[in-house]
Amino acid sequence: MNLAIVDPTTQAGIQQYRLEQVKRRLVEANCSAIVLFDPVQIRYATGTRNMQVWTMHNNCRYAVIFADSAPVLFELSSSAHLSKEFVEDIRPALTTDFMAVGNRGVEMGRRWAQSMLSLLAEKGIAEKKLAIDRADLIMHDESQRLGLNLVEGQSIMGKARSIKSVDEVGVLKASLKTCEASVADMREKLQPGMRESDALAMMIQGSIKRGGEYPETRLLSSGPRTNPWFQETSDRVIENGDMLAFDTDMIGPMGFYNDISRSWVVGDKKPTDNQRELYSLAYQQMQHNTDLLKVGAGFLEYSDKSFELPEKCIPNRYADVAHGCGLGVEYPFIWYREDEEWGAYDGVFEENMVVCIECYVGELGGREGVKLEQPVWLSAGGPVLLSEFPFELDYL
Repeated sequence: MNLAIVDPTTQAGIQQYRLEQVKRRLVEANCSAIVLFDPVQIRYATGTRNMQVWTMHNNCRYAVIFADSAPVLFELSSSAHLSKEFVEDIRPALTTDFMAVGNRGVEMGRRWAQSMLSLLAEKGIAEKKLAIDRADLIMHDESQRLGLNLVEGQSIMGKARSIKSVDEVGVLKASLKTCEASVADMREKLQPGMRESDALAMMIQGSIKRGGEYPETRLLSSGPRTNPWFQETSDRVIENGDMLAFDTDMIGPMGFYNDISRSWVVGDKKPTDNQRELYSLAYQQMQHNTDLLKVGAGFLEYSDKSFELPEKCIPNRYADVAHGCGLGVEYPFIWYREDEEWGAYDGVFEENMVVCIECYVGELGGREGVKLEQPVWLSAGGPVLLSEFPFELDYL
């Protein structure tokens, strides 16, 4: 199944919904416009993409979204043809990246600020205020000098993206099926004696041939490299009886974030008692934290009530209890209460959020760990699992 091309009517409906979400959040924030530099944000608001990974670290294209008029896309002049079917008003982009403009950065920053002031005036916006999702230092400084007030805009986009339309949820689920099929292909072909990098390559290849785009991480490991977590894929040879654990983190069709984690024992050996214990704990964590998800529940309350790991596993806990999911890891981000000082915040789970439940169990000093993750839709009728890829229930 290749979902690279979604039904045009559905795609147009999703894009219109997303644009209206941004406009609504602009009104709530008392902002007339927001300029977006993050390519994922640009894609969300305009439907356009252009060298997504490259443009994440090269500040060379941006879009301005208005509360009461059509978007304006500032694109690389050599790539304007990519976006004509999505945005009517496309103009040449300015950049301050040293790679592109060298010692002319301040000049280009001033020209950028002037162009934003001119655009606001063109649209009949008297207030010299512009929300922004990423603030380049030179652009920020030159904007201040010219009286353009740049204000924080990540909250506007985070809240807009957090609430999905029913069509978005449906296409996300279909996108996840391409991921699940890729994981199934990898599992069928994987044998002891292969490298971790072989397994990752099979999974990525399966995603690309089904309309996927690119992986965001390299989180597939085996045996002793599964504990602690976040050890990137290596050329380690996988042995018979090793625990394999991975987080797909793949951008699938239409840019949806295909984010599931599974773990299993490779080869023909039965899982050891320790492997069963780790898996059972991770699965319990998954079930407990999924059942806790309710529309109206508070983020900190959810964290407080989440599954309590054994003391020996707390030092190696995952980075978060749960996080939003759409075109990437999104708002909200639910911290463990042990990590509250690093940014834990409160809020409320809302209907039509999609939340990934993150589970990792690995003992401090232990040999292996188990990683599980499941995206869940907070529907009006309660939590709905979006991935159907099976768990290892016979390990329980």
